[in-house]
Amino acid sequence: MLAGSAVGLLAVGCASFPEQPTPAGWSSQVQLTPQAGPTPELPGELPQSPGQGGQAPSSVPPPQGCQDFNPAVIGTCLDRVSGVAPIAVDQSTGSVTALASERTTGRLVRVAKDAEAVQVARFEVDASADGGLTAVLPSPTYAEDQLVYAYVTTATDNRVLRIAPGDVPKPVLTGIPKGASGNRGALAHDASGALLVATGDAGNRALAADPNSLAGKVLRIDSSGGPARGNPTASSRVFASGLSAPTGLCVSPDGARTWLTDVGAGADALHRLEAGKALGTPAWTWPDRPGLAGCAAAADSVWVGLSNKNGLLVLPTNQDGSFSGEPAPMLDGDGGFGRIGAVVGLSDQAALVGTVNKTPGGTPVSSDDRVAVVVKPEGVGGGKD
Repeated sequence: MLAGSAVGLLAVGCASFPEQPTPAGWSSQVQLTPQAGPTPELPGELPQSPGQGGQAPSSVPPPQGCQDFNPAVIGTCLDRVSGVAPIAVDQSTGSVTALASERTTGRLVRVAKDAEAVQVARFEVDASADGGLTAVLPSPTYAEDQLVYAYVTTATDNRVLRIAPGDVPKPVLTGIPKGASGNRGALAHDASGALLVATGDAGNRALAADPNSLAGKVLRIDSSGGPARGNPTASSRVFASGLSAPTGLCVSPDGARTWLTDVGAGADALHRLEAGKALGTPAWTWPDRPGLAGCAAAADSVWVGLSNKNGLLVLPTNQDGSFSGEPAPMLDGDGGFGRIGAVVGLSDQAALVGTVNKTPGGTPVSSDDRVAVVVKPEGVGGGKD
C-alpha cells in the first residue's frame, strides 16, 4: 500500500476524535518486515561516510516553520514524541508511513514524508510526572487487522488499550497502579506474538517486588489481557519484575533477547531480561543519567535514545548478546535531531526516531518535535562474531 493510505482509528470514553473514514474505506497495508530480505532504500538514507554519524548534510537549510528540508524527516511540528511505530513501507519508493504518540497531549497521529500529520485519535490523559500517552504498538498482523495498542495514564490508573478500525477502543489491561512517578509504560511483541508490557512502580519500590501487583513488571499477556501461553508461571502475567520507570522495551530480530531501558534510583540502566526473574545486574549503566529513552535491538547492536542529551547511543553486541565495545554516540552533533525519546528498528542499519526537544532544557527548532528515519554510518556500533 502507498504510504499515504488511511489508518483511521476511533476511541471512546475519555477519548475524543475527529471524524474518521468508515471501515468500508479501508484497505490492508503492506506489513513491515524489517529483518526479512534486503534492507529497503529508506527515505533520508544518508551517506555512510566516516564521522558523519547519520547526521544531516551541511547543505540542508534550516527548517522554516513546519517545513523541514532534512530528507530524513517524515513528521514535523509534533509535541514530545513518546512512541513511534512504522505501519507501512512502500518498497518501490522507500517511503515510510508511521504512527507517533505525543505523551502530554494524548494525540496519536499518522505521519508520512511531505504530508501534514493527521490526528487519528486523542485521549484524555494525565500527563503529570512521566505519565500520559507513552507507547504505541501495531499488532503483529497489522497488515490484516490494523489493530493498534496504546499505553495510557488515565485519571485513575495506567492501562493498555486496543484500537480497531470502525470500533471503539477496548481495554486490554486496566488497574495498573498509578502514582506520583513511575507511570510510563513501554510495549513490544515477542517472537511468539505475545504482548509485552513494561510498567512503572508508581513511585513505590515495594510494588515492583510484589508478585500480586501489576506495577514495576514486564507483563506477558494475550489479546484478552490474560497470561500468555508459555509464561514462567502459567497463572501469572509476570514475565520479569523489579522495574522502576521503564522507557523502552525491545526484542532482538531472532527473538532470543529482550532488552529494557529503565530510569532507576541510582542510574539509568539497560537490562537484558530473563523470564521469571527480577532485574539483576544491569547490562550497562549510566550514573550521569543521560535520560535513557526508547530502544531498538538489531542483530549486532542495541540502540538507545537519550532524552537529556542530544542523539542516541549504539551498543555493539556479539552473537550471544554480550557487548563487544563501548557505546558509540550517533546524531549527537549540530546536524542531528536533538533529544530522542522514541526509537524503533526498521532494519539492522536503520531506525525510526521521535524527538522530545520541547521538554524543559531542550532546544527545539521551528519544525520540532519531529519523526525521522536515521541510518547507522558504517563502523558505528558493529558487533563481532
